[in-house]
Amino acid sequence: MSTRALTEAVPPAAAPLSLCSREPRVPAERLVAEMVPPPRFDSVRFDTYIPDPNQPSQTRAVEVLSAFAEGLGGAHASGAGKRRWFARKPAAPTGPRGVYLDGGYGVGKTHLLASLWHATPAEPALKAFGTFVELTNLVGALGFQQTVKTLSGHRLLCIDEFELDDPGDTVLVSSLLGKLVESGVALAATSNTLPGKLGEGRFAAADFLREIQGLSAHFRPLRIDGEDYRHRGLPEAPAPFSDQDVTATAYATPGASLDDFPHLLDHLARVHPSRYGALTDDLTAVCLTDVRPVPDQSTALRLVVLADRLYDREIPVLASGLPFDRLFSDEMLNGGYRKKYFRAISRLTALARDAKGLVAQ
Repeated sequence: MSTRALTEAVPPAAAPLSLCSREPRVPAERLVAEMVPPPRFDSVRFDTYIPDPNQPSQTRAVEVLSAFAEGLGGAHASGAGKRRWFARKPAAPTGPRGVYLDGGYGVGKTHLLASLWHATPAEPALKAFGTFVELTNLVGALGFQQTVKTLSGHRLLCIDEFELDDPGDTVLVSSLLGKLVESGVALAATSNTLPGKLGEGRFAAADFLREIQGLSAHFRPLRIDGEDYRHRGLPEAPAPFSDQDVTATAYATPGASLDDFPHLLDHLARVHPSRYGALTDDLTAVCLTDVRPVPDQSTALRLVVLADRLYDREIPVLASGLPFDRLFSDEMLNGGYRKKYFRAISRLTALARDAKGLVAQ
């Protein structure tokens, strides 16, 4: 049954919003201003991170990152200051200029990265926080030189979900971070792949070994072990609701959107991923009918970005059709982008649990 037909079966109410009707235009200034921890991580701090007592690496991570933040309390890393974490001589620092959080899904890496951002004693305008995709989108919006100029005065750059998807990104990010490190910017990043292994399984990494090794040299790895906290003691994926329940909930929830999943996937191809955050502005919930497996890799990668933005903004997702752990084919889950897809499943599953309370019992 189509979404249009379903709306005739629910009581009259204000029509829900539609993601497919939105085509946001985002100025470059907003991209820079929004380089702060997302709303989900507004209030996180080191003392709100609860380490698993069976995983000592989690306690160690808090200790190391707390010291890292404290060491950034002086002036810009390349200038004068009372404390310098990286080196004794500010004009010629030695060793890695950043810390790299490596671990599986849901062990709290983003929580710790955001806590580092909050703990670093500097004005928000001197700290930047964004995903790897948002950073590359910023370069696309501002241009390489302007991005270097904009970020070079920062004390700290935090990069979440650091992954390299193609050779162009490898060279771009290697060059950008090299320039920023030379300017004295401290770096922190999270990923599910050690920095020396970035790009492995994605493209001919051996052809870009120099760039990958250059990226690795900027960081000292900090391993964080543990299980996905979003799934501890919880079912893997909630059962989907009926089309009727999803549609009725969308009409009964002020600020909710309602879209047919295949149509939404088509619409995402017409909106640049840098605008997916703006696509979700002011939404209280996302309601989707007819969820089905994504048809191809390009569509799947766009959905991953949308899932990240929804998760960052804590927007519940109510859906009919297939459960979210069946979105991606076995071929996709065993391929080079598998880490992105598993992250998307984990995050959409968490948002689906959040949405269960919206459905009238």
